[in-house]
Amino acid sequence: MASGTLADEIRLKLGDLSPAERKVGRVMLAGYPAAGFETIATIAERAAVSAPTVLRFVGRLGFRGYPDFQAALRGELDERSASPLSLYESAALTGPDDADDRDGDEPLLQRRSRLFAAALSQSLAELPPHDLDRATHLLTDSKRRIVLAGGRFTHLLAQYLGLHLMQLRDDVVFLPDRDVERTAVLAALTRRDVLVVFDYRRYEQDKVAMAELLQERGGKVILFTDTWLSPVTAHAEVVLPSRVTSPSPYDSLVPTMAVIETVIAAIIVSLGEVTHQRLRHGEDVAQRIGLV
Repeated sequence: MASGTLADEIRLKLGDLSPAERKVGRVMLAGYPAAGFETIATIAERAAVSAPTVLRFVGRLGFRGYPDFQAALRGELDERSASPLSLYESAALTGPDDADDRDGDEPLLQRRSRLFAAALSQSLAELPPHDLDRATHLLTDSKRRIVLAGGRFTHLLAQYLGLHLMQLRDDVVFLPDRDVERTAVLAALTRRDVLVVFDYRRYEQDKVAMAELLQERGGKVILFTDTWLSPVTAHAEVVLPSRVTSPSPYDSLVPTMAVIETVIAAIIVSLGEVTHQRLRHGEDVAQRIGLV
């Protein structure tokens, strides 16, 4: 098994699977992680394949059988639902993972540097190219409106991406905080809208409802999430996962920032000369009103 989660493995292997096995993989991802605890017969029926196909699928993931697959999934669930408090208490019980951490600032910085570098490198390496391409296409489609929604901490990332998008294209809005305004925006969603959602453990149920609402209306959802995958995945056209490994009880969003900037770079390349024209026009307006 690779170092990623089961969801990572499934998404990365989709292109290498047979058509029948790919159906099983999509059923698993659409209902992840609950689908993994259903019986082989149920999964086979939902995917319209045979039971042996389901067994071949878990074999392609490196498991000897379906019980081993489900055991690994149970282990993931504990990590998926972890809170800062549980992570703190777990670290307190196990003790420092590196004795050098107690010996001064330099070893601590070196260790943390390796930790962040590895998480960032793995996140970019595991980013599905087809999802990156699809995200770029949706975010550069001038016929679509972009609506961004973040969570407790990730609203900062939604703003970061949104402010860049506003410099590169029209029709970009943030989902309002106040209930009446938020309801009005969500009630007006149509098939031309793209909802960009940031949702990391512990996942927020309102993000699932928003994504489901837009999917029902024919719009598209782009999801930024962790490697355990938000439940929003079931309604997303594009899923961009990143690792959240951190030296503290709080998940790190450093790799997510790298994924965001990769998306921004892809958008700039896709838009070509339009980017130059937009930036120049924005600079001219800012100078005229005294902002620069």
